[in-house]
Amino acid sequence: MREFGKFGPLIGAVDEGTSNVKFLVFAANTSEVLTYHQITLKRFSPQEGWVEQDALEILNAVLECIEVTTDNLRKLDINPEDVVGIGITNQRETTIVWNSVTGQPLYSAIVWLDVRTANIVDELTKVKSPQCVNAVTQTSGLPLSTYFSSVKLKWLLLNVPAVKDAVRVGECMAGTVDSWLIWNLTGGCHGGTHVTDVTNASRTQLMSLRSLQWDKGLLRFFDIPIQILPKIKSSAEIYGYISTGSLLGVPIAGNNLCVGDSIIHSQQGLLTTVAYKLGPDAPPVYALEGSVAIAGDTLQWLRDGLELITDIQDTEALASEVNDDDEGSICFVPAFNGLYSPYWRKDARGIICGISEKTRREHIVRAALESVCHQTRSVATAMATDCAPLGRLLADGGMAQNTLLMQMQADILGIPVIRPLMMESTALGAAIVAGRALRVWPTSTPCPPADTFIPTISSEERDIKRVRWEKALKRCLAWTTDGNEEKNELCPDETDRTTAVIPPGLFFLGTALLVIIADKLKAI
Repeated sequence: MREFGKFGPLIGAVDEGTSNVKFLVFAANTSEVLTYHQITLKRFSPQEGWVEQDALEILNAVLECIEVTTDNLRKLDINPEDVVGIGITNQRETTIVWNSVTGQPLYSAIVWLDVRTANIVDELTKVKSPQCVNAVTQTSGLPLSTYFSSVKLKWLLLNVPAVKDAVRVGECMAGTVDSWLIWNLTGGCHGGTHVTDVTNASRTQLMSLRSLQWDKGLLRFFDIPIQILPKIKSSAEIYGYISTGSLLGVPIAGNNLCVGDSIIHSQQGLLTTVAYKLGPDAPPVYALEGSVAIAGDTLQWLRDGLELITDIQDTEALASEVNDDDEGSICFVPAFNGLYSPYWRKDARGIICGISEKTRREHIVRAALESVCHQTRSVATAMATDCAPLGRLLADGGMAQNTLLMQMQADILGIPVIRPLMMESTALGAAIVAGRALRVWPTSTPCPPADTFIPTISSEERDIKRVRWEKALKRCLAWTTDGNEEKNELCPDETDRTTAVIPPGLFFLGTALLVIIADKLKAI
């Protein structure tokens, strides 16, 4: 049996988000982060509503993070050979197509919040029968929307000649970010493995929730050739081995854990998705999820778009200088590219209501933070209707570092908000999955120490905030129309990123992703 250093077996985790890439190394025995490196990713918008990233930049950032983190291990007198596997967690729905012979991307990565496919969604809704559209939701668990990979891939096949040519000659590969990374890390055009896991596949809108395979009916609906898609695997098994760099030969053994063996179809505009499948022979675990389009991006917009702040970390101090009772207080709905869960209104656009001569930048910053809390509350309310009331909310991600935001969230929800002191739950989840697949991670891991935020306002004050938010929300609808205005109603469309060690419940991530276990739910 192999001997390890003082920290025991180590597991690496690639955490590829929309804004940055990290590579972290965890000690399997203690869940401790030993070291990490992070690189910021660029986004660009060639046209209004288009959001793209450079797929090669994403890959190179991952490779650099792995090398720098490995070098950090050496500097800490830790043997990199103690890293026995890595897991990957990534931004989902973002779609990449590439040439299987050259390894080069055929187009930019189309990011999850891109809305260029709005016309495709409209056309499918008009041309296909209501029964057909409803069958898409019932099979995939997802409503017809610009959000998912299906319509992004359809757009690429229709509009990019290089993609059409590659499909014609059998050289096109497509997938979400995890597939792109795994294929490249395991050899690329020299024998790389073209795979994805069930959690990412469930967000393409091309996989059946029941069979956990690409669905022929869904592929026909969107006109997607199955041969370009990756093979679907469980969340915890060896996909291949790293083919280059300091971790040469290390297995990639875990992929995108989100956090049940029953499928619940939401009646409130939530998404039915696969939470995880911990091994090839393990049963799938399903989840209900609410995805908010704009959360952390709102603060980036204040910094880069309006130039109201110089650093996102300044928002807590600025927002603390004012309160909701000030004359200059406002209500901000950041529906820059429409509204996602639970409304699914692609015609919505951002709006700021209640501006007066007393309004200052501090009020705008506070309203931006409060908008995140209200969007979270909307999803929590939908989940309570679909399943059961929530007893507490578990916070994670970059925005959770803002203590004022956590208190505002507790006040607006009316339940405790729990924030682990170790805020790398997404990467930790990927590491746990990989470690379990390699049988080096303990089967029982204690919950990490956490801060608890208790509501401090009355139910009457909470209702006043909710009513004001909903008034602003109604005013942001139907801003983009084609002459056929949609009904100005706050309701779901009629067609209908992670933690492994925290108890079942609701999760609030840096991108305002809410996930709840769909089986044997109990409020906690």
